[in-house]
Amino acid sequence: MALNRPFLEIEGLSLHFGGVTALDGLSLRIEKGSFSSIIGPNGAGKTSLLNCINGHYRPDSGGIFLDGEQIGGRRPYHIARLGVSRTFQRIELFSHMSVLENVKLGRHFLMESLPWSCFLRLPAMVREEFRHRRELEEEVIDFLGLSGVRNQVVASLPHGIRKRVDLARALAMRPRLLLLDEIMAGMSIEEKEDVASYLMDVHRDWDITIIWIEHDLAAVMELSEHVVVLNFGVKIAEGTPDEIQANSDVIEAYLGSPEEEQFLST
Repeated sequence: MALNRPFLEIEGLSLHFGGVTALDGLSLRIEKGSFSSIIGPNGAGKTSLLNCINGHYRPDSGGIFLDGEQIGGRRPYHIARLGVSRTFQRIELFSHMSVLENVKLGRHFLMESLPWSCFLRLPAMVREEFRHRRELEEEVIDFLGLSGVRNQVVASLPHGIRKRVDLARALAMRPRLLLLDEIMAGMSIEEKEDVASYLMDVHRDWDITIIWIEHDLAAVMELSEHVVVLNFGVKIAEGTPDEIQANSDVIEAYLGSPEEEQFLST
């Protein structure tokens, strides 16, 4: 790792879809162990940024460095192996499978057994699978309060619990960097409070760097240490929650949006 480099560094990142500019020369620094939020009006480029970080999109130009290593343009599974996991704006779970089966998929790439030993169910492979299952149930499923539903089919669960399962699968990967895309979307106030508590516990107890996209600006201002504001693919401000709430460029960017009243009242 290069000296004095942040944990995640983005330099001059640009992304275009035909004539539409999603990201325009974006530069950003995220320190290790921080809890950072990315906010902005709809279409600001927030999800496009996460998609570039985890390899779903290949940027047109610029660099993305994780712990000093260039990861921009790599395939998603390469980036996952470096310790980057994420949740999605829309729940991307296997609805016909159980909670435990979905969460186990997040641990799959950490399995050391070869495919043929899995096919033959050799003793070493069975022991490894049992060890991972025990770890997942104790460290992830219990931690997120999912023990009572671990054997239920995901399709039968309420929206808020499915969101928690999505988070559990991301944590099963043992990430160093966790990307969260509107994890509170569609939740009730009580469900949001539960998730906020879990996120704070994950950040404190697991020492995971978190980047969070969220439209609930009251939650962002309460939980985040560092806030970045995008508008039309450009960073217009960053700083502490107090600094962001007092920034005139940020307030102007939200004028006329549904979030304005909530933002100004936080």
